[in-house]
Amino acid sequence: MLVLLHRGKGGGLSSLFGGGVQSSLSGSTVVEKNLDRLTVFTGLIWLIAIIGIGLEIKFG
Repeated sequence: MLVLLHRGKGGGLSSLFGGGVQSSLSGSTVVEKNLDRLTVFTGLIWLIAIIGIGLEIKFG
């Protein structure tokens, strides 16, 4: 759900082929930067949980 709160950066398919080089990867406002941090943190926690569950199933 956090990803849906981000503002679109635009570009579409043209940005895949170098058309959106000048656009920044992070947000420009404080709210956007904090939302970026929260999204990355949540993704890392999710990844660690998935790996932990997989190891528990395999070795537990």
